[in-house]
Amino acid sequence: MSLASNLWHVGLVGYGEVGRILAEDLRKQDVRVSAYDIKLAGDQAGPLQNHAAAFGVGLAASHADLAGRADFIVSAVTASQAVPVAQACAPAVKERAWFLDFNSASPGAKRRAAVLIDGAGGRYVEGAVMTSIPPYRIKVPLLLGGRGARELAPLLVELGFNAKVASEQLGVASAVKMCRSVMIKGMEASVIECFTTARAYGVEDEVLASLKETFPGINWEKQGAYFFQRVIEHGRRRSEEVREVAETVREIGLTPWSAQGTAERQAWVADLADEGLFGEKGTNEFARSADWRTEADRILAQLKPPEPRD
Repeated sequence: MSLASNLWHVGLVGYGEVGRILAEDLRKQDVRVSAYDIKLAGDQAGPLQNHAAAFGVGLAASHADLAGRADFIVSAVTASQAVPVAQACAPAVKERAWFLDFNSASPGAKRRAAVLIDGAGGRYVEGAVMTSIPPYRIKVPLLLGGRGARELAPLLVELGFNAKVASEQLGVASAVKMCRSVMIKGMEASVIECFTTARAYGVEDEVLASLKETFPGINWEKQGAYFFQRVIEHGRRRSEEVREVAETVREIGLTPWSAQGTAERQAWVADLADEGLFGEKGTNEFARSADWRTEADRILAQLKPPEPRD
């Protein structure tokens, strides 16, 4: 039996940006999809309910309700919730149901989640998403890991995923993802800190010219605008991911000074976004600017000048 068959039932835990994209692409293939998100119980339920109605996605009442329905569960939540979601789904998971952990969590967290799902009779596979999902949608490069990875991979490919097996050893795929994020998420935080400070001193043109000379293959204006907007829009999720990155570094006995700083900067920008600095407060809507200077100026306007030195 194929996963693409309408006899299969896919359950999405997490109905945020990632969950909705996956739901849309799966529903285009007439795959039955249900979803659960903790926001369904709050005042943010409306947009999720509207999306589900538009695409024919069933909404579950709880983690257990979803797990009891699905033959294939995809967990796509914030990094800190990877293990709690596995714990919440495990008691109701169907015998031999697949559980694909899409979350950006440390190898240790993935192993803890696997114990919960496998111990309940399910089949846990880790998935490491290797770049931003929106441009690629369901075809985002995906590394799989765990004992069931080789069996699940062709089924995912049939559904349209760009999945390949990294290792049958659990934690390897996540280690690749986490190590990459030390660099990528760190670059985002560094660009925001560098560009905003350069803007404050009025030396941004000189700094950009120097960066272009050192790294001529990067369009720093365009890359800067992209980094600012990604962190403004997804800083909360990214900060949680980088805390998992820091835990990955810590698990080998290395102090994660860089990752910890990155997590703090990402969270700081997320706090400003939540306060409405980049758009209407509480809506997570913001003005996308092709010029990073617009966002840097908004940040600078909120900063308290340092006390003058004697």
